[in-house]
Parts: sequence; C-alpha cells; structure tokens
Amino acid sequence: MSILVFVEHHNGSVAAASLGVLGAGRELASAVGVPLVALVTGPGSADVAAKLPVDTVYHADDERFHVAAGRVDALAAAADAAGARIVLAGASVNAADVAGGLAGRRGLGINTDLTAISFENGEFVADRPSLDDSVVVKSGWTTTDGLVGLALFRPGSFTPLELGSAGSVEALDVADSGRRGQEFLGLEQAATGGVDITKSDVLVGAGRGLGGPEHFKLVEELAATLGGEVATTRAVVDAGWYDYSTQIGQTGKTVSPKLYIAVGISGAIQHKVGMQSSGTIIAINKDPHAPIFDFADFGVVGDLFSVVPALEQKLKARKG
Repeated sequence: MSILVFVEHHNGSVAAASLGVLGAGRELASAVGVPLVALVTGPGSADVAAKLPVDTVYHADDERFHVAAGRVDALAAAADAAGARIVLAGASVNAADVAGGLAGRRGLGINTDLTAISFENGEFVADRPSLDDSVVVKSGWTTTDGLVGLALFRPGSFTPLELGSAGSVEALDVADSGRRGQEFLGLEQAATGGVDITKSDVLVGAGRGLGGPEHFKLVEELAATLGGEVATTRAVVDAGWYDYSTQIGQTGKTVSPKLYIAVGISGAIQHKVGMQSSGTIIAINKDPHAPIFDFADFGVVGDLFSVVPALEQKLKARKG
C-alpha cells in the first residue's frame, strides 16, 4: 500500500502546488505507515522524477501522456503498481481533468478544494472550507478497500517540499486504453503580467488600515527590503487601491510563505484561510482586539505609520 501523488511539471520545474501536496503526502504517509509514491508524466518526466524526495517515483515519458486521457492511463497504472490507498494532487485544471477520468473509470469519489488531510481511526479525513470559508467541513470517502479515492488541494495550502533525490525511480509500463480522443500539438506560453505571490517566501500583506493607495509605498519598501512581495486583502482590491493578482483569501489566492507580515489587516476569516499556513505570521495593527492577533506568531499593537518605518530602519541597519 502507499500514498500516491500526481506531480505536475513544466520545462523541468515542478509545479509549486505539487511540491506542497508532496509535503502533505509525506506527513500522511507517515501517519498511515506506508510509503510515499509519486507519478510524473510527459516528456522530461524522468529528469523531474529524480529530484523528488519520495520513496518511489514512477515516470511515463511518451508524448501521449501530454493529454488527459493518456495521463489517466498512467495514473491508473501507477495506482495499481503502487497499491495506492489514495491519490493526492493540486487542484489545477489539468489535475482535475485527470482525477475525474480516473474516478469515472474506477467508480471512485473525489474531494476538491481541500486545505488539509489526516488519517483518523483507519479512515482518511479531509478539511474543506465552505460558506465563504467561514466554516470547515470534514469530508471522507465511502470506499473502504483498495484505492479509496482522490483528493485535490487548494494551491498554497501547504509548505512546499524541498527537492532532493528519489529513493527509487522507475519507468512505468502503461497500457494504452485507446481513450485519448485528443492529440498533442505542442505547447504555447501565454503572456502573463504581474508577480505570482504564491511563489514568494516573504509577503507583506496590506489591509484597509493603510487608508489609501498613496500610503502603499510603506509596504512596498518593506517588502523590497525583505526581498519579498506585497499582498493585499479583498477590501483593498475592491477599493481599487491595488491589483487583484495580489489578493489573498477566499476570493483571491492561498499562500504559504515562510514569513507573512500583516500590516493594517484585521484578520477576517475570509483572509485567514488564504494565509494561515504561512511559516511565521507577524501582525501590525492599532486595534489590540483585531482577530489577526489570535493566530499571529508575533503581534505589534501600534500605529503602522510609526511601526513600519521603524521596522524597516532596523532591518536596513542590520543588513548594512
């Protein structure tokens, strides 16, 4: 038996969401007492497989594994070869397509938009935020023997696993089901703008407490000093103060930086679910009763217009 993770990659780089799921998979495999196994598909997958620090990595390199049905063939073969109890993946469009295909073939259930998973009393239990992320629903699977089902997780829900080397790398023999119905014609990179805050190790979160867009230089300079990026709340984006690509929370992005500094953010539940898995959380707010202090590791009660410049001055002095 094993825990199986479907790993996505592009141009030799493992997707950040997959690295996060691998981290969750390692903890789950340890709790269950089974090996952690991964599957990588498509051209270049052998090179990617060698970097994954899990017990066994299967790779399927043929170009037919560029399309969903081919990947379903590979995932089914990997699940059988590994004796998988459950399949984990990031909640990307690609992974959802592949997971849906496997679920349909095997009559399995899928739980999606998950933020955590555990093994309790011999069963897998997953957390899924609901009702605008104001509550967390405990979800499970009805199948009890063999492959239980599939779990898809919100990107940024877990701390990414550091790349290393695999215990064992094996080329997977995948029978062609003939169900492709698609043909791989090549890849074309879409033009994108802005910064991907889900990949930053340091984020400085800016809330409504800044009072207006004219004050965002404070957080921008602090983020630059720390080598990080600026993130925001929904209230900030709705007010037109900053770009939507920086929004964290239920209607924005889920992040897990090593350091998150919340400046002028009250810490409503909708924002909390988007950043609560950050490594260290520091809150700066003049309201001592702000909800964010309930889950921050360190808190400063004070005027951000005095605290932030003082903090930046101290950081620059230490660096220089």
